[in-house]
Amino acid sequence: MQYRNAQAIIDLDAVKQNILTLKKQLPKQTKILAVVKADGYGHGAVAVAKKALASGAAGLCVAILEEAVSLREAGIKAPILVMGYTDPSYVGIAERLDIQLTAFQCEWLEEAKRHLEHSVSLHIKLDTGMGRLGLRDVDDVRLFLEALNLSCFKVTGAFTHFAKADTADTAYYVKQDRRFRELIEPIKHIYKDTIMYHTGNSAASMQFPTDMYDAVRFGIGLYGLYPSPHLKEHPPFTLVPALSITTQLVHVKRLNKGEKLSYGLTYETKETEWIGTIPIGYGDGIQRRMQDFEVLIGGKRQPIVGRVCMDQCMVKLDKAYPVGEKVTFVGKDHREVITLEEVAEHLNTINYEVSCLLTPRLPRHYLNEDE
Repeated sequence: MQYRNAQAIIDLDAVKQNILTLKKQLPKQTKILAVVKADGYGHGAVAVAKKALASGAAGLCVAILEEAVSLREAGIKAPILVMGYTDPSYVGIAERLDIQLTAFQCEWLEEAKRHLEHSVSLHIKLDTGMGRLGLRDVDDVRLFLEALNLSCFKVTGAFTHFAKADTADTAYYVKQDRRFRELIEPIKHIYKDTIMYHTGNSAASMQFPTDMYDAVRFGIGLYGLYPSPHLKEHPPFTLVPALSITTQLVHVKRLNKGEKLSYGLTYETKETEWIGTIPIGYGDGIQRRMQDFEVLIGGKRQPIVGRVCMDQCMVKLDKAYPVGEKVTFVGKDHREVITLEEVAEHLNTINYEVSCLLTPRLPRHYLNEDE
């Protein structure tokens, strides 16, 4: 039950539109895997996953096993790939729930087989230059393939991840793509084209759609957010943002010149000012550094003044507004719009982080959940 007017509103039709738009750019045979890790980048993994699958996504990607289990518990039966490391002692859970895991260590295979009843599906991770996880050279790939020669492991894919596919400088992307082609040679020798090869994240699939292999992993773009400032300024196609954040004014007061506000008294009124209080703060994911940014009230930008508190923050108003007046942190009000990218720029971070830091205390309300 919700007792406070403060929420993140997710328009699932935007998710659908972004999938359909990307689909038009890709070769007909290239599938879309919807990335719903980190609770769907803060948008809600289950609702987004269901809409993405209904809109043409062929499967789902998450980062950790817990996320995949949650999707299965929600009744989702589509293919799910865990892209991160999974402790081998838990492969039996993946086997039981038909969840695909990522593997790249011979020792992991040795330990994992002890916990399997029959078999588990694996994607081989290749490190072509990201430097996180994966096999780095052809000899290591061959050794890994020898260790895989067991009936308890079913290889269903091989993939890598691009470190720099979201800029105008494509040299490193080309280098990684070339490296991927080298590393999959011994894999293709054994599995040929019977498994899924995939490299593309949102940035790569947007900039190089015809380069994609069997599938792309559509993450940040799924939510209508651009992978980088470069791609927002030079979009290959238009994305539709799914997220807005709204609340209301709960108190409005007139303060005289020289009054101070909030913790640390960092703001002092320069004249007689109308100040509004909003029932949302860093406990909801509205970061403390949002001080001096703006919200939308009455279709106008109004500055956040004083430090953002855990549960509340204050805004300097251009006039007196009634209690209950709508406040928009992210989204559109009349002709004005505040984007998540704009918030990220103010916070000196990326849009991914801003949405992922929205806490469960902020309810998610879904529009167009009909499917």
